[in-house]
Amino acid sequence: GINAEYMVSSGINAEYMVSSGINAEYMVSSGINAEYMVSSGINAEYMGTLRLSRQAATSDLPIKMAGKVVVYGGRGGLGVVVVNYFKSSGYWVLSVDIGANDAADANVLVSLSAGWVEQEAGVCQGVREALAGSKVEAVINVAGGWAGGNAANADWVKNADLMWKQSVWSSAISATLSAKHLKDGGLLVLPGAKPCVGGTPGMMGYGMAKAAVHQLVKSCGAEGSGLPAGACAVGMLPVTLDTPMNRKFMPDADKSTWTPLEEVARIIHDWTNGKQRFHSGSLVAIITEAGKTRMEEC
Repeated sequence: GINAEYMVSSGINAEYMVSSGINAEYMVSSGINAEYMVSSGINAEYMGTLRLSRQAATSDLPIKMAGKVVVYGGRGGLGVVVVNYFKSSGYWVLSVDIGANDAADANVLVSLSAGWVEQEAGVCQGVREALAGSKVEAVINVAGGWAGGNAANADWVKNADLMWKQSVWSSAISATLSAKHLKDGGLLVLPGAKPCVGGTPGMMGYGMAKAAVHQLVKSCGAEGSGLPAGACAVGMLPVTLDTPMNRKFMPDADKSTWTPLEEVARIIHDWTNGKQRFHSGSLVAIITEAGKTRMEEC
């Protein structure tokens, strides 16, 4: 309950506080605003030696992490935003993808040449080594892609195979990671799609893959799933995400119905922290209309 404004108005001196044994990390975690303190006349040079900020403690004290999360697909368009969002909130982030994300604290690379079983084994080994026995608050799968085609299209099965690898393989492996490394009460997020709750004749392979992910969410949310006690498995079902690729291929679309990636990251972050979290096994539609985003269970 420490109030920075009260401290300053009361003449409290930052140097005196430290010499008196006041813990800088406690100051930060209690919501003291370092910028306000400096602007109010506290010695900026001395404050600089403390390296106080609104989120970090001094260089002499261990930085208090909010927890650890795994982001599967952390190098993709949405994944990069999710990694950055959690990093800015003080989380230690492990990215799993075909390429490394330099913003993450650690990376596990996925081999595209490996089969499903081999890919699972490789990812699980890499994650196990990176976590070194620690548990995570959330396993967040934002991997995936899109491909169209109906039954008359020559490439629709080829596209379906790709969609299965991107969405279903990654979701199954994410479920395995959750069983092994998720904390009790932790969160598993899998990537669904609201249009795939019904028929998708123009994108059959995509619809099949997302429907399989939806089923996996419900299975992970049921008793006997193998997930830790109190864990919550949720499917995130957006309509259209505001990604660079969507802007490139749909330049004339009504973007007021597209969900910003930062908003998706915020929602996942809130769920990780137990805010507005739906019950385990839920398929949650992310709907944006007139630039405003809401959630509703399918």
